[in-house]
Amino acid sequence: MILIEYSSAWINHFGKIKEKLLDALIDSSVRIEHIGSTSVPGLAAKPIIDIDIIYKETSEFEYIKNRLESFGYYHNGNQDVEGREVFKRNGKTEDEILDKTAHHVYVCKYNCPELHRHILFRDYLKKHDVSRDFYSNLKYEIAAEAKNDGKVYAAVKEVKASPFINYIIESARIEHDTLGKIVQS
Repeated sequence: MILIEYSSAWINHFGKIKEKLLDALIDSSVRIEHIGSTSVPGLAAKPIIDIDIIYKETSEFEYIKNRLESFGYYHNGNQDVEGREVFKRNGKTEDEILDKTAHHVYVCKYNCPELHRHILFRDYLKKHDVSRDFYSNLKYEIAAEAKNDGKVYAAVKEVKASPFINYIIESARIEHDTLGKIVQS
């Protein structure tokens, strides 16, 4: 099964991975965010923790890259998403936490559009149960159509879920802008 019901253990898994990543990046001023479906309570997901490591200065990236590599990751490029760099476990070192829990690590500059999309989408679904439940049901429909094949699921999700995801992100932007205007009044 590609998708499983939400598990509160995902928050704990993220916390443990975050601790390890902060140890690796001890001398940097990064922020680490839990993103993706596992970060939204009540949302069905593939049991893979998605993580964004956020930095401000361009010069910080080399340090982050070197430190992650020394902790058993390799840099896998941006995979066609500008401003977001992908890191994966290299299998050369062992770590009880980092190798036990499936996770994706993305390193993003603070102004990366994809980072902002991740945060807007996550935060909107956390606040809006109806949208979260709709998305969960949509993901189950896509998984059934893909006959639980991970690659087919990803391709079908790209086509069928993108309009919904874009709608939610735009709704989140409008909501964010409206709240900002109310606060400034």
